[in-house]
Amino acid sequence: IAHIYCKDTVGIMGENFTFPVQIDRKIVEAIWKKNKDKVAEWEEQTQPTYFGPLCNRSVLMKDGSLTIVNLEKDDAGTYELHYWDSVKDHHLDFVLFVLDSLPEPKISCNTSDDKLVLNCTADFQGSLNYAWKLSNNPRSYQNQELSILLEKVDVTTNATCIIKFSQTERRSKISLIQCLP
Repeated sequence: IAHIYCKDTVGIMGENFTFPVQIDRKIVEAIWKKNKDKVAEWEEQTQPTYFGPLCNRSVLMKDGSLTIVNLEKDDAGTYELHYWDSVKDHHLDFVLFVLDSLPEPKISCNTSDDKLVLNCTADFQGSLNYAWKLSNNPRSYQNQELSILLEKVDVTTNATCIIKFSQTERRSKISLIQCLP
């Protein structure tokens, strides 16, 4: 009986996306299908062959992994990898969701009590990683919000908010002097 495996995966429009295939055996043949239509195949001793809309935008590696270059909304769907090692055949199924490209983050700031509070937001379907970088400090702060004591605020400092999802990141910058009353 072939081993069936299914994994939901997420990519971003415009990014390169590689299906997370982990096979610990030597593959002698691989076929990738999207929604039951063949998109790529490879047999030992030959070059991969590509079909359909992924014809000029995909790369099939000898380890069975498939990379789609410059992801498009239409690339979303159910993908199936059918591969043979020298012993038996296997199936790996993936559901690919394609999200919009990452927006530029928005920075808001206000003062409360004795602190300057910076907040970074972005309208995006996935969960983002947030970080702050201050131009006068080598550290980065892994948070959506950053508080600085007013007495420690240097008006020449810039604050940069960095959002990250998958391999893509976007940045916005603000000068702290803009935030002070």
